[in-house]
Amino acid sequence: MVRSLWSAATGMIAQQTNVDTISNNLANVNTTGYKTEVAEFKSLLYQTLQTKSTTANNRQKPIGAQVGLGVRNSSITSIFRQGPFLESSSPSAFAINGKGFFAVRGADGATYYTRNGNFNWSMGANGLTLTNSEGYPVLDTNGRGIVLSGNYTTSKITISDDGTIFYPDATGNPRSLGVRIGVYQFQNPAGLEKNGNSLFLPTTASGAAINEATNANVKKSQVVQGYLEGSNVQVVDEMVNLIVAQRAYEMNSKAIQASDEMLQQANGLRR
Repeated sequence: MVRSLWSAATGMIAQQTNVDTISNNLANVNTTGYKTEVAEFKSLLYQTLQTKSTTANNRQKPIGAQVGLGVRNSSITSIFRQGPFLESSSPSAFAINGKGFFAVRGADGATYYTRNGNFNWSMGANGLTLTNSEGYPVLDTNGRGIVLSGNYTTSKITISDDGTIFYPDATGNPRSLGVRIGVYQFQNPAGLEKNGNSLFLPTTASGAAINEATNANVKKSQVVQGYLEGSNVQVVDEMVNLIVAQRAYEMNSKAIQASDEMLQQANGLRR
């Protein structure tokens, strides 16, 4: 009975993590570039009560008897499924159609990766710099910040499908400025480390970033101007998962109640 108390307690803790994950998904349903997360679980150790060969007359048994000791969270996995495209009036709004990520240089000097293409042209001493909403510079295919040192009107800047930046010449025809927005892929994007603000850091599990501009072995992503990638959270699915998690939490609490009542009855047998 004590075993059942602790097993049910681990179930409640695990389902609380599940509810926390679902709540985070629902809270970010309108977050640009957000990827839904799924809590995954694994069973704890098993205690052997009987071996296969244990019987009353020492005969061979086909199976033994083992009791599980509960559950625990094994991982919270991000599902990098393509999100819907949402039209934006900003000329510096970009969405990625494919498996790629934009790259930005953080305040700590590290390179972060994101699917959030809600960028802005920021005026500085060196010209126009393409930045994200936090002011971090967006990187080109060479890993450098994108800076346009000229008198450019931001509303006239256009982007091709591969991320090349264009500006109209005197005749109104778009001309390449020789700068291309960097798009990168990962062998295992689920292994990326989440850092908030829709930013990710590569890890050993995710592998190093693969530059689409220099690697011919990956399927190229498409950069779409005037759109943002919405969250891929399915609200209906999350609500169903929330109900299931709540019921599982409730059933584990019922198991604790039942174990408590059984212990109470056992303690009252000597009266």
